[in-house]
Amino acid sequence: MTLSLPIDAEANQLLSTDPLALLIGMVLDQQIPLEKAFSSPFVLAQRLGHAPTAAELAEFDVEALIAIFAKPPALHRFPKAMASRVQEVCRALVDRYDGNAANLWAGVEDGAELLKRIASLPGFGKQKSQIFVALLGKQYAVRPAGWREAAGGYGEDGSYRSVADIVDEQSLGKVRSYKKEMKAAAKG
Repeated sequence: MTLSLPIDAEANQLLSTDPLALLIGMVLDQQIPLEKAFSSPFVLAQRLGHAPTAAELAEFDVEALIAIFAKPPALHRFPKAMASRVQEVCRALVDRYDGNAANLWAGVEDGAELLKRIASLPGFGKQKSQIFVALLGKQYAVRPAGWREAAGGYGEDGSYRSVADIVDEQSLGKVRSYKKEMKAAAKG
């Protein structure tokens, strides 16, 4: 599966071929534009000189990892917190999934189990977990029975609610419009 987010082609290629990069992008997808969040795994790989493994990041000196995240341009607007969060997620992958991000979804019996596994990761609340289930289903072809239901509204076919639905500039615009409407509705 080749992702086609509105980011650099090399960053899309990494997200398409490296499950850990995709998961890191999802970890970083908060309080910054999604283009930045999903480009940052590629920038991290460039700074390290290679695509990192979960085991490598889990064991990385936290201060050194924070410095890599904080180097201008920072990988996230909160480099210290997000470097620590990425490390926590990588430790969970090492502890529970042999350090392989793809094992997070490998062999799941159904969408409910997939959602439960994702929601057990540090920093993955209900909404982020549902969005990641939708992203895996819609763009990564991870589709256990009931995945759309587990993803909630994010799993609906033809919806434009999250990164799971973005394949080009037009779909990005639709997702941004949806988010703007939701913020306006929340303000009342």
